[in-house]
Amino acid sequence: MVLTSLIKKELAEEIPAEPGMPVWREDEDGIPFTLRATPAAYEVLGMMADTGADTAPEEEPATDMADQPETAPTEADGANTPRKTRQGTKQEALITMLKRPEGASIDEIAAEFGWANHTIRGAIAGALKKKLGLTITSEKLSGRGRTYRIAE
Repeated sequence: MVLTSLIKKELAEEIPAEPGMPVWREDEDGIPFTLRATPAAYEVLGMMADTGADTAPEEEPATDMADQPETAPTEADGANTPRKTRQGTKQEALITMLKRPEGASIDEIAAEFGWANHTIRGAIAGALKKKLGLTITSEKLSGRGRTYRIAE
């Protein structure tokens, strides 16, 4: 069904299959067909289409990656760069609660979102700390319980 949808959207096209190629289907006469991505599919993916023409500029031979020194990803590569928050989400509302000077307790967050305690702790540790890179402080207050706040 997915491949048929790609054909209808002109992102894939049927071509006669050569020996050794995977076969998508056979027509009534038993002629095998395979699929290939169209130039439109390459464009959607942001890639250059492989036209099969020999007019492409000659490339330098590839170097063996094993011979290259191992380098850590840089910020330009997207390593350790905090993600941005989408507007109007529960995550944004949670961040707003945690940015208040008094912060928010587990019970307050649970009452606001209807989440279980382990879900709240998971959201704080996973989404806010790890993925967004926020610094969350925690303290236990008498009368309020464990309270979390985003450190500014």
